[in-house]
This record gives sequence, C-alpha cells and structure tokens, in this order.
Amino acid sequence: MSIFRRFRRRKKRKTGVVSQGIDSREESLNTSLHADFEENRRIFRDLFTDCYDVIFHPFRVGGKVQAELIYIQNMSNVEELNENVLSPLMLEMTTLGDIQTILEERLPVSSAKRVNTYSDCTRALTMGNPILLIKGADWALDLGINKWEKRAIDEPENEPVIRGPKEGFIESLQTNTSLLRRRIRSPQLKLKSLHLGRYTDTEVVVAYIEGIVNPDILAEVNRRLERIDIDGLMDSGYIEELIEDHPFSPFPQAFTTEKTDAAAAGLLQGRIAILVDGSPEVSMVPVTLPGMLQAAEDYYNRYIPTTLIRWLRYLFFVVSISLPSFYVAMTTFHQEGIPTEQLISFAAARERIPVPSLIEALIMEFAFEALREAGLRLPRIVGSAVTIVGALVIGEAAVSAGLVSAPMVIVVATTGIASFTVPRYALGLPMRFLRFPLLIVSGTLGMVGMILGLITIVVHLCTLRSFGVPYLSPVAPYKGKSIKDVLWRAPWWKMNWRPQEFHTPNSQRESPDLKPGPGRGGEGGNSR
Repeated sequence: MSIFRRFRRRKKRKTGVVSQGIDSREESLNTSLHADFEENRRIFRDLFTDCYDVIFHPFRVGGKVQAELIYIQNMSNVEELNENVLSPLMLEMTTLGDIQTILEERLPVSSAKRVNTYSDCTRALTMGNPILLIKGADWALDLGINKWEKRAIDEPENEPVIRGPKEGFIESLQTNTSLLRRRIRSPQLKLKSLHLGRYTDTEVVVAYIEGIVNPDILAEVNRRLERIDIDGLMDSGYIEELIEDHPFSPFPQAFTTEKTDAAAAGLLQGRIAILVDGSPEVSMVPVTLPGMLQAAEDYYNRYIPTTLIRWLRYLFFVVSISLPSFYVAMTTFHQEGIPTEQLISFAAARERIPVPSLIEALIMEFAFEALREAGLRLPRIVGSAVTIVGALVIGEAAVSAGLVSAPMVIVVATTGIASFTVPRYALGLPMRFLRFPLLIVSGTLGMVGMILGLITIVVHLCTLRSFGVPYLSPVAPYKGKSIKDVLWRAPWWKMNWRPQEFHTPNSQRESPDLKPGPGRGGEGGNSR
C-alpha cells in the first residue's frame, strides 16, 4: 500500500512541476516587449530554437535604424514582403519618428497592426503573419501577410444533393467565415473568435445572429468553451465531446455539416455554429432528434413529395434499429405469429444452419459492419468494389455452405439499406451499434425483450438535453407551431415561426400573408 502512496505522491509532484513550467512559460509570453532591441531578438531566437523554417532577416531602415523581420517559410507571402515592406523601409526614413509615420501612413500593407506582447507575436507568426521588430520601439508590427495552401471549395462528399447549393466548407477558417458572410449579409451575424489549445493555439469562431439566438443558450455555449483547457484541438469533434450535456449518451448532442446553406439555415433558426480552424465540419447547437432526420434538400423541393420522403425516412429509421431484432424474436419465440407457408419456408431455409437465429444474426451484422468499415478505410477507387464484391460473394457463399440462411441475408441487407437513409452520419453510428444489445435481449426474451429495449431507448431520449433543449422537441414536449416542420414539411408560406424549442427573441420568420394564388400577386396575379 505504501508503494502506491509513494507512486501517487511522485506522480503528483511531477504533474505539479509540469503545470508550473507551463504556467511560467505562459506568464513569460504574456509580458510586454522590451524597449531593448537586442533583448527582443534574443528572446525570439530562444523561443524558436531548432525551428529551421523560422527566418530571421535583419536589415537597416534607411540604412541606419536597425530592424528585423521574422517570418515562417511557406506560410508568409515573401513576394509581397519584398515589394511592400522591405523595399519602402530600406529606401526611406532614418529616425524612429519617421519610421512611425511611414508605418502608420505610408506603408502599403492594409492589414498591419501593432502588437505589444510576446504571446501576440508568436500567435501571429504561427498563423503565417510576419513580425517586424524595430530598434527603440517597445512594440512590434504584425504585417498580416500570410499565404496558406488550401483546397478548392467543392461539393461535400458526405452530404450530396440533387437540388440546392453544392458548395461546402473547407479547412480554412477565413474562407468558411466568408462563406457564411456571403449567405447572411447582415451586420447582425456575429463571429466571436477565441483560441483553444495550449500548443495548437487553434482559432475557434462562435457564429450566431444577434436578435434571433437565445441569449441564455449563447451564454452557456461561451461558458463551456471558455472552460476548455487542452493541449490541442484537431477537429470540431474535440469540442463536441467537451461541451455536451450528457457525455455517456451514444447519441450526438451537436450535429455537424459541411454545407454552407445548412449552416446558414441553422443560424436563421436560432442555432449557434462553432467553426474550428483546420476542420471542414461546422458544429451546430442545440440539436434535436427530429432536426437530425431532416435533410437540407427537404427545403428545396416541393413540400408534398418531400413530406412523403420524410415519412419514409422515419419508417426506415425505425427499421434500421428494430428489423433484425423483430425477425429473431418472431422466428425463435413467436412462430405462431408467422403465416404457415412463410414459417415452412423459413424452417426449410434454416434446416442446414448449425447455430440459432440470434448467433446467425450477430454473425451477419458483424460481417456487414466489417464490410462497411472496410469500404470506408480502403482507397476510394477500390473501396466500393470491395464492399459490393464482398457482400455478393461472401453472402452467396455463406448461404450455399449452409452457414447462414437466405432470409437472414435479406433482413440484414434491408437493415443496412435502411440505415443509409439517415441524413446525418453522426446519428447513424449509434443506431448501427444499438442493434446489437437490442438483438441480444430479443434473442433471449423474445418480443418482450425487444419492447423493453425500445422503451429503454425512448426513455433515454426523453431525458436528453442539448444546451437545455429537449432532445425530442417539438414532439415531446409538444410544440404546436414547430410540429408542422416535423411530421410533415409545410409549404414555405405556412412556416411563419421559428422553432419554438429554441425560445428565440424574434420568433416570427416571415409575413403571415404569403400564400400564393390568383389575385395575390398584385396586378400580375390577374394577368393571362
């Protein structure tokens, strides 16, 4: 026992030393720049020791005043630096007063700004912005001339649409915020920036529309983001797990999108978007289960066929989690509920199968998930081919060898197809893996086990909250004005109100008198 105590004390001492080192380093970086030019140069060289890509370029302004340009290769625009910074500075000015005048009034760099601390300078450098140090000045100049490599804006592969905008977010935060600005051209669109991650110093932007968003939800989002203390952020998925209400629930409490129009539509409903630099996925909160079963294309097609498709999506959502369990329960415990001819057919198909229906279903489900995962991880060129060939060849061979029955192959394939109709991949994942415990209770207790399992899932969904918003809203609790966009997709001229579950200050979306028809379009309404 004493060994464990000594180990815990030693571990605590080491942790304390590490945290003290981090705190002291952060405190030193938060100090102001010195008026001593050589001291500033020494500190920056110590900070970027063993960084071959950090360039220190000393020169003299006007041939007399010492200065140094610091930038990172392949992250700064060297051509613009030479043309708009070095050339005018080396040809003019001889005193500090002249330097201040040329920097503030004549230097042809519109994005230049003063920075006063070492932390601001290092943050600018790591973002690709060169830093200019000048002898006699206790400040530096962030030139804001970065040059990032980024991919082109393209249609998101995970959210394809037939009708509607096809542009998607990319890994550049500046590009993503500009795409949002192009969609919502209002000064009420607010973009609040903060930096998270001790080492990555990742920029995170909270986007919302002032006057539409619920102030209480916005304050809660900001509070949860500000408490994050982590060494680095690689994607928006890190933030989702650190700010959710129920960390042990398998269901997502924020939905992600790569489509700019879907993010803009969420903002107009009263949601909050969280954008992370380096991630093409934008997280939207709060989220509800009915909202995750809606696709962006639902709002671009006519409302009557869209309503029918939405009903099919709800049906397939239930099928994707319950069909294998229903089949196993019926064939194992409730054969009297199956028509006689169908029961004889099932019995003939299972005559050579050496395992019970439960084990057979589990084997098939595991095999299907393995094929699906292999198709995702393999190169795109061969991934789809491997999945199709594997499903056809292995399924046919397994039936011929008497390892599985043909009805079970049909059930598992139908379940897999039904799961693909879920618009959000994050929602499809828990539904895929909840099938396994539901299969086990159905294979041991029959329909009673299946019903108990489904009731447990529904009760769990009823207890979930996403930033205080009930997960099953507006169905439970019932919100009459919002239900018209859940059970069916009402025409646009009937969706006068924003979702009630978000309690937005400005709840009216449109004028109540927009129904089209003869005589409703002014003089043009009666034209022949």
